[in-house]
Amino acid sequence: MKEQILTELHHLENQHAIKILYAVESGSRAWGFASTDSDWDVRFIYVHRKDWYLSIDDKKDSIEIMLPDDLDLSGWELRKALKLFRKSNPPLYEWLNSPIVYLEEKNTLERLRNLSTEYFNPKSCLYHYLHMAEGNFKNYLQKDLVRTKKYFYALRPVLACRWIERTNTMPPTEFQHLLDSEMEDGPLKNEIINLLIRKISGEEIGEEPKIDLIHAYLAEQIQYYRDYLTQFNLKKQPDTEQLNMFFRDTLKAFGNT
Repeated sequence: MKEQILTELHHLENQHAIKILYAVESGSRAWGFASTDSDWDVRFIYVHRKDWYLSIDDKKDSIEIMLPDDLDLSGWELRKALKLFRKSNPPLYEWLNSPIVYLEEKNTLERLRNLSTEYFNPKSCLYHYLHMAEGNFKNYLQKDLVRTKKYFYALRPVLACRWIERTNTMPPTEFQHLLDSEMEDGPLKNEIINLLIRKISGEEIGEEPKIDLIHAYLAEQIQYYRDYLTQFNLKKQPDTEQLNMFFRDTLKAFGNT
């Protein structure tokens, strides 16, 4: 599958006259709880040739395409990506730490990762993960019979909140890393691990009775972070000039290729 993904990415480069700087897997495969039939969610950052930027008109700054074999390709133009980076956009920051990398201009991405420590905003990321946990908990986990796999989509953001509270840094992308660092061994963790084994083994997990132990934990943690955020001070946003310099340098390096 990796070769097919690389072929499609190179095709996009030729088709749109772009240079892909970074391409990774996102979603459940990057998080580490994909099923055997999970989609391939490839996300990438790209730059155009210099002349593309010398225009008075706004242009499309993203590329989205769905291909056979559940292959979903979606990319952001570099300037769009940097505007979101400046706002500490959690999905983008997760891309930067994805364990599955297809393409990477290493020096460029290493520089961007170094900048992420300055631009990371814990409050905005806490809001993002809390909102994600609340949505999945409210929409999928309230009935006596629940969509069991949705527990992971509420647990992961809750654990991400715990990581941010403890370290004041961007949480790791992988669910197992979060689970091991933010939850002590015991019945709750064992329940989650057993569920994780079932999911990644390819077992069909549909609607099942609500798991009271996990449900109570999620309810408690969601309320805790609702209260926690009311007392959290907003971090001052760094100056944009470093990102302007990064954009100019990247365009000089790749804007003619």
